[in-house]
Order: sequence, then C-alpha cells, then structure tokens
Amino acid sequence: MEQVGFIVWRESVEALLVVGILYAWLRDDPGGRRGLPWLWGGVACGLVLAGLLALVLLGMASWLSDTGQEWFQALMALAACILVVQMVAWMRAHGRGLKRELQTGAGTMVRCNRWWGLLALVMIAVAREGSETVVFLYGVILSSRDEGRLASMLAAGLIGFGAALLTFWVLQLGGRLITWRRFFKVTEILLLLLAGALLVSATDRLISLEVLPTLVDPAWDTSWLLDTAGGLGKVLADFAGYRAYPALSQVLIWLAYWVVALGVLRRASRPAAAQPGSPVGDSAA
Repeated sequence: MEQVGFIVWRESVEALLVVGILYAWLRDDPGGRRGLPWLWGGVACGLVLAGLLALVLLGMASWLSDTGQEWFQALMALAACILVVQMVAWMRAHGRGLKRELQTGAGTMVRCNRWWGLLALVMIAVAREGSETVVFLYGVILSSRDEGRLASMLAAGLIGFGAALLTFWVLQLGGRLITWRRFFKVTEILLLLLAGALLVSATDRLISLEVLPTLVDPAWDTSWLLDTAGGLGKVLADFAGYRAYPALSQVLIWLAYWVVALGVLRRASRPAAAQPGSPVGDSAA
C-alpha cells in the first residue's frame, strides 16, 4: 500500500507543478485569462486519457490465460521500471528550464489565440503524468500479489493525492527546509529504489516461467537476519527489491540496473548543469 500512496503522491505533485505554472502565468497575464477554461479542459482531457489507458490494461489482463497473465505482469513490471528511470532522467535534464518552456509555449499560443494548442499542451502534460501513474500502479499492484485489496489500494491512492496537494502548497510557500530542489532529489532516489524493486519482481515471474535461469539458487539466505514477511524486511522488499534468498541472476540483474540507471542520470545531468537559472521548483509559480 505504501508503494501506491508514494507513486500517486510523487506523480500528482509533478502534475500539479505543470498545471500550477501555467495557471499562475495565465491568471497574471491580461490576455491569458481567457485561456483558463482551456487549461482546465486540458486537465480533464488528460485525466480521461489516463483513465482510458487503465481500462485498456485491465481489459488486456482479463483476456489472457494464466501463463499469458504471468508474461503480461512481468512485462508491465519491466515497463514500469523503465518508465521510472526515464521520468527521473527527463526531470533532471529538463527541470531547470521547465517553467520557461511552458510559459514560452503558452505565450505563443495566447498571442495567436490558439486556445486548442493550449488545451493540447496541458492535456499532453497531464496525460503523461497520469499514464505513468497508471503503468507504475499497475506494475506495483501486480508485483505485490495483493490484487484483491482494491479498497486498501484506493484508500492509499486518495491519501497520496491528498498528501500531494498539501506538499504542493507547502513547496509553493517556499523555505529553506523543504524546497523543490530537495523534493526532487529525495524523491528521485526513492523512485529509483522502487524501480529496482519492480525489476526484481519481474525477474521473480520470469524465473517462475523458466525463462530466466537462476544460476545459483539461492545465492544466500538472510531470512534469519531480515525476513520479508513483515517489518523492515517487507519495506525493503517493496521499495528496494530486497530478497532474503535471491537467485544469483536476480542479484546480477539488480546490480546491472543500478550501473545503467546511474549512468543515464549522469548523462542527463550534463545539459542541465549548463543551463542558467534556478531549478524549476525554486521559482515555480
């Protein structure tokens, strides 16, 4: 449940950031106030697109056989892992210029009275965050093997969204303790840990399908020290992919994941470091 709440919280804050930047700019610009209805229309369309993706995923899963569902669940966990890394890298590369890019694009549309373009811009931004949330949640729910606890997951999602609204409000107030820079740095680490957990979950299913060899099974047994049935062991299993007795192939894949992920982030940081200005959150509207 903690994974569901965290994903909804993090993605909702990012979506609120985009909408908040455009809303503040349109509200303060005399010519831009006419675009506010189009802004909210774009938000609604983006949410509808994300909802349609959720329905498609649910429909696909219901059509598959038991073996097909195992394959689908493994592929969804892998897709969620890749999306997490891609999202973190994108924010690191474009975060500094996000506010400027959004305002420049919106300004061009306002001057040309291209309100449909503004709606499309917001729709794409919201749909992107919503679609990522859907894929992440679907991968987490399938990998957790708690598909039947729908009410608990819904409650966790609502709590996560409420926490996102509160977080966005606090971050907008500004302050030295909680800033947009610190928020993104901390949450990107947590997201990468969660992506690693999704990857390990996918390897669990691939091993059960006898597609991925174990090499050595288990590579070790630390259940006497930290069991995954509850407590800290379960938290680490859910958020970092910890296994008390993993196969050697899982360990090697997990290590390779961190080498690749850190390399991708280091590469994404290079253009960001050369751009002038403060990070997006420090000056976000």
